[in-house]
Amino acid sequence: MPDRGGGPTGPRIRVGRPSRRVRTLLMTLGVLAVLAMAFVMFAGFWTDWLWYRSVNYSSVFTTTLWTKIGLFCVFGLLMAAAVGVNVWLAHRLRPPLSAMSMEQQNLDRYRMGIAPYKKWILLAITALVGLIAGASAAGQWRTWLMWVNGVPFGQKDPQFHMDVSFYAFDLPWYRFLLGFGFAAAVLCLVAAALTHYLYGGLRITNPGSRATAAATGHLSVLLGLFVALKAVAYWLDRYGLAVKSSDFKATGNWTGLRYVDANAYLPAKTILFCIAVICALLFFATLWRRTWQLPVIGFGLMVLSAILIGGLYPAIVQKFQVQPNEQAKEAPYVEKNLKATRDAYGINGTEVKEYPGKASTADNEKLRGDATNASSIRLLDPNIVSPTFQQLQQMKNYYAFPSNLDVDRYKSPDGKEQDTVVGLRELNLNGVPKNNWINDHFRYTHGYGVVSARGTSADSEGRPEFTESDLPSKGDLPEYQQRIYFGEKTNTYSIVGGPQKEIDYTDDAGNEKSFSYHGKGGVNLDNPVNRAAYAVAFGEPQMLYSGAIGKGSRILYNRTPKDRVEAVAPWLTIDGDAYPAVVDGRVQWIVDAYTTSNGYPYASRTTLGDTTADSLTAANNQRQVVAQQNKVNYIRNSVKATVDAYDGTVKLYQWDDQDPVLKTWMKAFPGTVLPKGDISPALMSHLRYPQDLFKVQRELLTRYHVKDAKTFLSGSEVWQVPGDPTTKSGDSVPAYYLSMQMPGESSQAFSLTTTFTFNGRDNLGAFMAVNAEAGTKDYGKIEILKMPSSRTIDGPKQVQSKFNSEQDIAESIRLLRGGDSEVEYGNLLTVPLDGGLLYVEPVYVRGGGLKYPLLRKVLVAYGNASAFEDTLGEALQKVFPTSGDTQEPPDGDQDQPPPPSSSNPTVAQALDDAQKAFEDGQKALKKGDFGAYGDAQERLEKALQRAEDAQDKGGKKPSSGSGASSGSGSGGGGGDSSGSTDSSDKGDQSGDGSGSGGDGG
Repeated sequence: MPDRGGGPTGPRIRVGRPSRRVRTLLMTLGVLAVLAMAFVMFAGFWTDWLWYRSVNYSSVFTTTLWTKIGLFCVFGLLMAAAVGVNVWLAHRLRPPLSAMSMEQQNLDRYRMGIAPYKKWILLAITALVGLIAGASAAGQWRTWLMWVNGVPFGQKDPQFHMDVSFYAFDLPWYRFLLGFGFAAAVLCLVAAALTHYLYGGLRITNPGSRATAAATGHLSVLLGLFVALKAVAYWLDRYGLAVKSSDFKATGNWTGLRYVDANAYLPAKTILFCIAVICALLFFATLWRRTWQLPVIGFGLMVLSAILIGGLYPAIVQKFQVQPNEQAKEAPYVEKNLKATRDAYGINGTEVKEYPGKASTADNEKLRGDATNASSIRLLDPNIVSPTFQQLQQMKNYYAFPSNLDVDRYKSPDGKEQDTVVGLRELNLNGVPKNNWINDHFRYTHGYGVVSARGTSADSEGRPEFTESDLPSKGDLPEYQQRIYFGEKTNTYSIVGGPQKEIDYTDDAGNEKSFSYHGKGGVNLDNPVNRAAYAVAFGEPQMLYSGAIGKGSRILYNRTPKDRVEAVAPWLTIDGDAYPAVVDGRVQWIVDAYTTSNGYPYASRTTLGDTTADSLTAANNQRQVVAQQNKVNYIRNSVKATVDAYDGTVKLYQWDDQDPVLKTWMKAFPGTVLPKGDISPALMSHLRYPQDLFKVQRELLTRYHVKDAKTFLSGSEVWQVPGDPTTKSGDSVPAYYLSMQMPGESSQAFSLTTTFTFNGRDNLGAFMAVNAEAGTKDYGKIEILKMPSSRTIDGPKQVQSKFNSEQDIAESIRLLRGGDSEVEYGNLLTVPLDGGLLYVEPVYVRGGGLKYPLLRKVLVAYGNASAFEDTLGEALQKVFPTSGDTQEPPDGDQDQPPPPSSSNPTVAQALDDAQKAFEDGQKALKKGDFGAYGDAQERLEKALQRAEDAQDKGGKKPSSGSGASSGSGSGGGGGDSSGSTDSSDKGDQSGDGSGSGGDGG
């Protein structure tokens, strides 16, 4: 054939084929590359399987894997078959060759070009669409399992009277099928149209008929299928209105039908469904009529109807029927939303009680006694004292505590339960003397011991009163396995149990205490295949040949409690705060887990990431919720999980045995969740109400504490979660654990508490508490004390502002901040007391070179009375003075010494000197001369010491003024200059054995 290219012709250059040796080398390299890629894929699969088998949850891995494979294959093959069959059919229906137009002559080149490769091109196209569709379907494994295993809720929606399970389990699967059908119809339509065009069935520029009868019939059927799917979509959209989210100015976020939905959109969807069915039938009729006229007219009418009926008509109803009388029209639907939301979030049993919020006029002695009985005030703030634990109890640089400690309950030696601040001494690889592969992964492998302190008190120097301390840890706790291989800070892998010994710690004599792991946790590395797989999966080739790995070696990874629970139960949402407890001789991490849904009809949605955020999560990513669904409108704390800190054993316990979502997942993964009855009494005593669920509920209760639709619509009773008054970030105040007695209760209960302020104002609107003591009959009972709106009651921010603005308190705080000292405010706790509210806030000081906070003062307020004293007892004594109390000096300073004694001349002279030093100090304080004030404080301390020494010789001690030696010196350490070290510093080799003395400024 002649050259049609029009280019120059010349001598052809022959390109030689590669030699056999080159071809063999290239083939070998290609095969090796494929094998390498295959082994990398195998390594990922194999190591996952080994890990799940090591934690005894292999059924989770296999169920998930086979579900994904099944969905991938079924829907991938369906999509490939649909596209392939339609391409084949379009090719089969091509017209016979005839006199060709210029358009067909141009297309003939392409037909000739692809003729030899038609089968391969068809195979490639179908394989590509099949892979994409299969991968998309595999991602729907949760939707499939919930649809197949769905359990009825036993509750019906108020509009369509369908069981809630239809919306939670069925509707999501039907929507996926509908989306898959639309995708298949569109791809088949496009592929068939292109094939018809390529082979002459469709002609764009042909002056006569633009399509053959065969092409017309084929494409009409595909269009009919598309329109039929649209009819199904309209029908499902009717039910979708029950779970549809929309903006509603009266309430903000809204879920469910409103007046316009029930009276405009719902009938519109029904009408559009009927029109779409008729339009689909017209397209199918083209098989016999061979004309596009009626289907095109029908399709146009459907589009027009969608605009007029589905868009314009509802807008008219909203404008002319709803807006003029919105409250009356919307009230019935708001009532449905109120009931559904309260049911879906477990707040339907919330008790809202009127509370005066006014300080009692009872005698102060009774009030002081009631204050003691109403709550075990937790002065030790777990979110502040971590550096103190670190400094006093770290012991070794390769140990560390988390930045936020936890609050739990433990029995004191006298058998009474007490609120306790707890932290684990976890592994800190940043403190390893020399970082290398052996040290980081073989020798330094675990933390060591629990450290705990009383939550309600501190020692005379402001340090925690440790109930479990030192290395090895000892104290009030019974004997337990102290090695911590799994913890919140343990993010790297370790290889244990083999030839290489691990380091426990170094004793006071410098002797290294070694250990070899004998637990059942981890994956065995004896097998060379396992070693090779982990070497590839972790990118560590040393694993293949290192002599540190041998018989008995096991690799530990996925070591944080939340990661382990999420891996074995990928259908759960994990609470942001895992906490440790000593249970039956082992340290167990306790993890709260939730089942959630986005398909509860009429229940308003919330965003977990937003509603669980507060001033702590903003500064600590470890506290953030691990959510499978970020937007939800149903949540239950259905599972309590534990992770053994030594061997990593994970156990899931059914906590809510009525939750249909949990029952569905237990049906999908049988045997993974243990019954509630398997929870031991020791473990039950440490379970508590979870923080993230409480924060979600409190956010909903800012609006949904109201049960009356008209009040809800008016917005007059809306509250807000106040910002944390102790920070400047503006983030929400955290929820606080403490043991307290709610009004009307006979005893204290471990509780989780928060406050509300009125929307847009800082005045207190309500106080909320939930019984957090698992195993009791009132566990989970939510109570709200609602403040009167007729008068103002100070909220947390206003109380904090009053603390800071009161002259004596402000002056003392300014002195505490003197030099390079820093003042940190602890948790501002609110406690209902005899009709009023008692506020308590610990104040910490980092003084001088001391880089950890010490409890120096306690702020207390009740009604108009406030106090800023060294101890809680002194502060309560000042707020509730009685006739038997020593009168305070006018300026409230606690450094006032007692009157001189005449019985001993030396004592009398010393106390006269102390009185003179005190008066000089007060004068200097008023002048702002802090140097003179410091000198006066030194003279005061020396005079008191002389008096004490002289009195000792006489056989009795004088009663020194409260706080005289701890003062309010500008350095925050006050007059504490003894430099002594108490028993809590025993064995402390981290560098502050001198205690807190000498940093007083």
